[in-house]
Amino acid sequence: MVGRRRELAGFAAAGLAAYAADLGLFTYLRGPAGADPLTAKALSFVAGCSVAYAGNALGTYRHTRVRGLRPYALFVAVNLAGAAVQLLCLAVSHYGLGLTSQRADTVSGAGIGMALATLLRFWGTRTLVFGNGRAGRPERSDRNAWPARKGRVERTGGGVGSWTG
Repeated sequence: MVGRRRELAGFAAAGLAAYAADLGLFTYLRGPAGADPLTAKALSFVAGCSVAYAGNALGTYRHTRVRGLRPYALFVAVNLAGAAVQLLCLAVSHYGLGLTSQRADTVSGAGIGMALATLLRFWGTRTLVFGNGRAGRPERSDRNAWPARKGRVERTGGGVGSWTG
């Protein structure tokens, strides 16, 4: 149970750092840099994803063995799916249910949408990027380090991310 709490805390810390990078860069690009909103958001999204990936790879899931660009690409895809969930919650509330006030938009997009997107991002990061999916497979020379039972990932060492499950 302590390992799961540490994993959640590490994931949350990486997410907060990513949010700060995203917001800070977006604010700078829209303000002093004079970038248009879509360009600013696209660049800040990539920066936020990069900060979150680095935080998870070097912190929360540092004991996993991921190599190459595939894990990062999966991480970005998981984050894009999370963004789509937030937009979908907002669209359903605003256009489908007719809840058009600013408060309703905030609750559906930044409240409910963010909560559901965070669950999706946690699951995707843990399972697809740093878990027992293809991206988390060790290199050929390390195959003996993996357990024989399919679907089980053993983390090396102790500390954050040292769970077996």
